[in-house]
Amino acid sequence: MSKDQPHILLVEDEPSIAELLRFTMQGAGFATSIASDAAEARKLVATVLPQLVLLDWMLPDTSGLALLSEWRRDARTAALPVIMLTAKGMEEDKVKGLNEGADDYVTKPFSPKELVARVQALLRRKAPEVGQQSLSYGLLGIDTERHRVTVDKDEIELDQAEFKLLRYLVAHPERIFSRAQLLDKVWGDHTFIEERTVDVHIMRLRKSLGAAADYVKTVRGMGYKLSMEAKSG
Repeated sequence: MSKDQPHILLVEDEPSIAELLRFTMQGAGFATSIASDAAEARKLVATVLPQLVLLDWMLPDTSGLALLSEWRRDARTAALPVIMLTAKGMEEDKVKGLNEGADDYVTKPFSPKELVARVQALLRRKAPEVGQQSLSYGLLGIDTERHRVTVDKDEIELDQAEFKLLRYLVAHPERIFSRAQLLDKVWGDHTFIEERTVDVHIMRLRKSLGAAADYVKTVRGMGYKLSMEAKSG
């Protein structure tokens, strides 16, 4: 395995699909490893942390969603980029996967070209976050490595979707983002998720932020921004 090639872990129990994934990823210049179940995936990640994981939802020993939840609770793998692969096509399943911490979601059968594009896009989105272990803004503090958020030094609980949304807003304070931009920058270009879903996440985030709830501003007709400025009027 070349040190210059990004390493992708493929967690897939169907041999034909696993080989298709390997062929597709290696053809795009990625080094690959294959795990056929969650136990093997745990061992491989414990040995060498990959740059990205393609994770099947349905595995023989546990669900991919449960494995993803394990990784998100571990500081070492909390920020590991993960794309879920699944035959599940319902919007609520996809939203559930994203809320558990998936960075992107591809439904089988998939287009190899689209999958490569999504992998490359996710790696580009994650690149600026490397080395940025903490962020702060006003009363807010974010430990990106441990996925911990504090408001006025008191730790609060956020789900994965709320955490990623807040992290992005704190990294870009005072900038206005449309709903479409937040979908693209925070979760990727998920055409299956309606833009109103952003409103739901914003509402939940404000509720979780308590004393800092007013930092998340609605800019009428434009979108949202993070700001400490007082509301006008």
